[in-house]
Amino acid sequence: MRLNSRAIILVLLATLFTASVEAQTTPADPVPAHDTFTVVSKILGEHRPINVYTPRAYSASATTKLPVLYMPDGAIDEDFPHVVNTVDSLITLGVIRPVIIVGIPNTQRRRDLTGPTRIKEDSAIAPRVGGSAAFRRFIRDELFPAVQSRYRVTDERSIVGESLAGLFIVETFLAEPAMFSHYVAIDPSLWWNAYALTDSSASFVPKLGGAQRSLYLASADSKEISGASARLVAALESAPKNIHVDYEPRKDLTHATIFRAVGPRALATALR
Repeated sequence: MRLNSRAIILVLLATLFTASVEAQTTPADPVPAHDTFTVVSKILGEHRPINVYTPRAYSASATTKLPVLYMPDGAIDEDFPHVVNTVDSLITLGVIRPVIIVGIPNTQRRRDLTGPTRIKEDSAIAPRVGGSAAFRRFIRDELFPAVQSRYRVTDERSIVGESLAGLFIVETFLAEPAMFSHYVAIDPSLWWNAYALTDSSASFVPKLGGAQRSLYLASADSKEISGASARLVAALESAPKNIHVDYEPRKDLTHATIFRAVGPRALATALR
């Protein structure tokens, strides 16, 4: 099979990231140039710092409007540098269009990224859990307007995250699909609340109609997450034609290595 230049670039990037992780030689991601502002959230009752990366194409024209990629775990000491550097490389190589990246640093990660649970062990992981609905309202009703007032953006929005952030992304895709155009969930923690989200996913399918939307889902070697991911994908097979799902099971990767290994392909698929 012959690969086009875009596919070759993605293979090379994925191989590079996978090899560096497996060799445990992954260098620290350089901190990219970025802006920071604060949203005083009435919904969450706290000040939320926000990190924003704008690509070169944004400053090259005073009228250019760009789509936005949102990301939980968006602090400088979290996933923001890695995602920005990956996206910047993909833009430079011409694999994806220029996008603005909005990183949302954590204050109480396990509160914001989890839904309610009836499982005692789940509730024990943090002082507060189950706040995903409020976090979603914060993004929709406070963060979106704050970004729109500060930057030249289009109506196209995407979101990317792994683990608990991936759980939040899948929940948002099912519960409020209109929030984003493209969803990227890498090794999502679908075990939360005894797989309740996966088990109920079929009930959300009839509500997924409307504009074109995509979900990119990847799972690593954990049987719990990969099994739940496969069941979710099976439930979405009956989704309306406006829903496009890409599923990448990677049993050769672990929860610790999958984000870097599949990140370039996942982002290229969502943002092409």
